[in-house]
Amino acid sequence: MITSSDNNITEPLDAASLDDEDVVVEQNLRPHALQDYIGQVTVKENLKIVMEAAKQRGEFLEHVMFYGPPGLGKTTLAFIVAKEMGVNIKVTSGPAIERAGDLASLLTNLSQGDVLFIDEIHRLNKVVEEVLYPAMEDYVLDIVIGKGPGARSIRMELPKFTLIGATTRIGLISSPLRDRFGATYRLEYYTEDELQKIISRSSKILSVNLNDDASYELAKRGRFTPRIANRLLRRVRDFAQVHSHDTINLEVVKKALQLLEVDELGLDKNDRRILDALIHKFSGGPVGINTLAAATGEEEDTITDIHEPFLIRQGLLVKTPKGRQATEAAYKHLGETLSTGAMTQRSF
Repeated sequence: MITSSDNNITEPLDAASLDDEDVVVEQNLRPHALQDYIGQVTVKENLKIVMEAAKQRGEFLEHVMFYGPPGLGKTTLAFIVAKEMGVNIKVTSGPAIERAGDLASLLTNLSQGDVLFIDEIHRLNKVVEEVLYPAMEDYVLDIVIGKGPGARSIRMELPKFTLIGATTRIGLISSPLRDRFGATYRLEYYTEDELQKIISRSSKILSVNLNDDASYELAKRGRFTPRIANRLLRRVRDFAQVHSHDTINLEVVKKALQLLEVDELGLDKNDRRILDALIHKFSGGPVGINTLAAATGEEEDTITDIHEPFLIRQGLLVKTPKGRQATEAAYKHLGETLSTGAMTQRSF
């Protein structure tokens, strides 16, 4: 973990793999208060209630779970919750907690009321998860010392803390762990209007002169996801700077995104490669995910977690009991003709 001196916050490990400038920019673009957080209206209202109720009772916040597709603001919400509750936050991820001892080290270094944020919590291993149960429920840590007949268990008291878990795959979390969260919230994809507001806010922070047509075009191609919309904004800003455009208008956005191979629906070249493989190699499908992954050279998890949800939402791909199929809209988008033979064996 990378520790920040600001409010004793620890940043996720994966931040270290990003370009230093991008890390700083992403942190600056994040809202730091619930009132500045755009979108997720229902989640925000529910969070306000549980946080205010806890404050009025003089208690700490119950354990909270955020789930939904990547890039929708789960980490940002965790930081906001900690700030709104006036406590410190420590951040880690499921894969980073390899052993029970790693978790014990994290828990014993928490102060009263701290927030422990575990990203990708569905990737905790079973041994670590079982250590977490009594810590969440009774704020105790059971440590086994020794092995075999001489092994003995020691129970250690922990400060009361709030665990915030985030996952893109809620179905992979075991029922015993899921049941120990007092509040569970699903984050939904953003509308184009919400994304346009986010892009406009980000452009002001980045000191980018962006007109309304340009911000709306970025929102349309932002895949309903703030992280992606902000990333496109930064790349368009780079394009405008290099080509000496003081104002980013619709024409500049279109040229920049054409260079980035992001089309008018927000598909990138990898999305199109998946659709192209479905149409040309498998006559539109159906085809199993493992076969599709092999044909495109993509990992199965990458297709199912990143590309597939967006393609389905855009009506370009469907999942059937027999596998994935390209829709008629996919043929039209790629400029292909749906043959009569293919049409007879398909239903849209």
